[in-house]
Amino acid sequence: MVTLLLLACGSKLPVTTLQVGGHPVRAEIAATNAHRQLGLMHRDALATDSGMLFVYPDQQIRGFWMKDTRIPLSIAFADRYGKIVRIADMKPFDTTRISSLAPAMYALEMEQGWFAAHEITKGDTITDLPTDLTVE
Repeated sequence: MVTLLLLACGSKLPVTTLQVGGHPVRAEIAATNAHRQLGLMHRDALATDSGMLFVYPDQQIRGFWMKDTRIPLSIAFADRYGKIVRIADMKPFDTTRISSLAPAMYALEMEQGWFAAHEITKGDTITDLPTDLTVE
């Protein structure tokens, strides 16, 4: 069972610790439509080894953009088993849609370059994904 904590920084999102290619990541969980739509907009920074995990109720092609997002990010799309199907870099305020290219149930946004710096590539796995969530 995943332990979910509330962030002290004022965010009301639950957080969990994931393993990405063996590296621990503290991730806020966006599991509702409202939380997924807001994402990391209007933030100025992310803590080291921290990001946001977008969780969906099903697996399908997903698309993201960076409208109102100030932080350069990298995104890893993963299937229902946590296998990464695509990693892409995203530019602040860019409204170009970034697609998962393959069906995905999760998307993990991290500071741009985090996946490359940790040698995480397509085919690697995100583990310790939350299983006790109500996902809208």
